[in-house]
Amino acid sequence: MDFSKEKQLVIDLYANLDMATGAAIGTVLEQYYAPDCHWRGFHPFNELIGPQAVSETFWNPLRKSLTSMQRRMDIFMAGRNEIDGFQSTWVVSMGHLMGLFDHPWLGIRPTGKMAFLRYCEFNKIENGKIVETAMYFDIPHLMLQAGLNPFPPQTAAHLVQPGPRTHDGLLWGVQPAAAGEATLAAINAMIGDLGTWALGLPLEEELARTWHDDMIWWGPAGIGATYTIERYAKQHSAPFRAAFKDRSKTNHICRMAEGHFGGFFGWPNFTAVHAGGFMGMPASETRGEMRVIDIYRRRDDKLAENWIFIDLLHFWNGLGVDILTRMEELPGR
Repeated sequence: MDFSKEKQLVIDLYANLDMATGAAIGTVLEQYYAPDCHWRGFHPFNELIGPQAVSETFWNPLRKSLTSMQRRMDIFMAGRNEIDGFQSTWVVSMGHLMGLFDHPWLGIRPTGKMAFLRYCEFNKIENGKIVETAMYFDIPHLMLQAGLNPFPPQTAAHLVQPGPRTHDGLLWGVQPAAAGEATLAAINAMIGDLGTWALGLPLEEELARTWHDDMIWWGPAGIGATYTIERYAKQHSAPFRAAFKDRSKTNHICRMAEGHFGGFFGWPNFTAVHAGGFMGMPASETRGEMRVIDIYRRRDDKLAENWIFIDLLHFWNGLGVDILTRMEELPGR
C-alpha cells in the first residue's frame, strides 16, 4: 500500500523539529500533533497528553542537554496495524539522536563529548495529524557513555548499535505488499512459538523454527547484544526465561510491517514475576511490567535481526529499585 502522505508528514515533522530550539519546538509539535495527542515514553516521562506537554517535558530538556543534535535514522517504514484489524496507519523510525552532551539530563552528568541516544518511535496518523506516539529510548546506554554503570555485569555485549546489515532500512518509497505480509507472518510465527515459553522443544530448536542461525539480537544496555542462535540462547533467552515466572499473555498496541522490516510495541507488552537472577537482581513477588519495542528484519522466511527497546528503568522502579536515584550513589558522582 502507498503510505507516502503519512511518511511525508513524519519526514516534515523531523525536518522542522530537528531545526527548532526553545519555544519553537512546541510550535512545531502543535503543527504536526493533534491537540490531544497521546505520547508514551520511557520512565520517568511515561504518558503525556498534548504537544506542549511533550515539548516542555521531553524535547526541550533533551535538546538543551544534547546540543547540535542530529537524527541518524537506520529504519523508516509505515504500515497498517494488525492489532486493530489493519484500520490505523503508523509510521516508524529507529536510530540514534546524536549530540554533544553539554548539560545534565535526568541527573546524568554531561561529558562534553559526542553521545548517542538510541530511540525508536511509532506514530499513528489520522486526518493529517499524529494522534498517538510511542517514543522509546535507551537511557541506561546514555549513562554508560557518561561513565556510569547502573547495573551488574550484563550477559551480552553492548555497543553503539548499527542499523541493518543490508543497509536498506529506509523505506522512503512504496514497497511490495507481499513482502510486508511475509514479514508480518514471520513475526507472528515467532510470537506464536514464544507464547508462554511452553512449546516443549529444546530452546535452540524452538528458536531455529523462526530465526536464522546467524541472527543478531540487538538488546538494550544492561542486557546487551548477542549473535547466533546458540549465543542468543545462552546469553539472553535462557537466562531471561529462567528468571521469570507467571508470564502474562503478550499484548501489543501496534504490530505492523513493510517490506522486509516490521515490529511492535506494547504498554506493557507483558507482565511477569521476577524469580531472581535477571540482570543480577534479587527476586520479587511484585509483578513487573515490560514496556517493549521490537523491530525486525526478515530474510527469506525467517527473522535475521532484532532491535529491542525495554524500559528497564520502569521495570525495576515497579519492583522498588529506582535506578535514577541509585545513580547518585555510583562511584564518580
